[in-house]
Amino acid sequence: MTPTTHAEALSHALVAAARGLAVIPLSRTKLPAVRSPHRGERRPARCRGECGRIGHGVHDATTDPDAVRALFTAAPWAVGYGIACGHAPHHLIGIDLDVKNDIDGIAAFERLAKAHDFAIPATITIATPSGGQHLWLRGPADTTIPNSAGRLAPGIDVRGSGGYLVGPGSITIRGRYALAPGTEDHAPEPAPPALLQLLAPPASARPAPVALPVSGHQALALVQFVLDAPDGQRNDRLYWASCRAHETTDAPQLPAALIDAALHRGLPETEARATVASAARRIERAAP
Repeated sequence: MTPTTHAEALSHALVAAARGLAVIPLSRTKLPAVRSPHRGERRPARCRGECGRIGHGVHDATTDPDAVRALFTAAPWAVGYGIACGHAPHHLIGIDLDVKNDIDGIAAFERLAKAHDFAIPATITIATPSGGQHLWLRGPADTTIPNSAGRLAPGIDVRGSGGYLVGPGSITIRGRYALAPGTEDHAPEPAPPALLQLLAPPASARPAPVALPVSGHQALALVQFVLDAPDGQRNDRLYWASCRAHETTDAPQLPAALIDAALHRGLPETEARATVASAARRIERAAP
């Protein structure tokens, strides 16, 4: 890692902040780079920044240039930046279309648009290292769009309130994120009404069932295990289920389904993804 990559990421982040997009520094793993001030506590506080310190993931996101510089100063290893979704004035919604193995989120989103009779807007599009895309859309100010992973279809993740997108110019372990050719001058377009209906939270207070991109008794049982977690056990159950997921070789979409289940239970996306990543690292270390 060179000072130039950190400086480049900061420069991109400041440009985004000047356009009204709240940002945070990211590490190469796409996780928030500023370390939690509560990491040494025996029982870490459920804090979203109320303590007045930085290190609370997407809750640190800001458009203030001095605050952005302070965040990057606290994380000199940061070589990317995240853009928080759901914030005024854009109320950004990110449609994350993954392309890997036998999953094609771009084609799945095109089929979804055709099935629900809406046109995919010509909006800001980010090319991801895997060949996928992030579409940036504007949402309504009076609607909270939840995060989801694979709920609309396998390969389609949604970044809404409490989520973030990897900003163009960021460097990750898989490569660089970049503006797709031809979209450099675009602005985030409004999300089509028919798509908003699919993205909106359920009318009832109880979360809607997860549309599972998995099958098999063990996979379904693990997802249900997370969905049934009491408030104080959501993270612990997600971690345990994620470890067990590596024993299920016939369900490649299981980690995404577990994240979606955790989001339905109200776990912040940053926390859910970090927990699943932590479980994966533990299994890799234990492998012979």
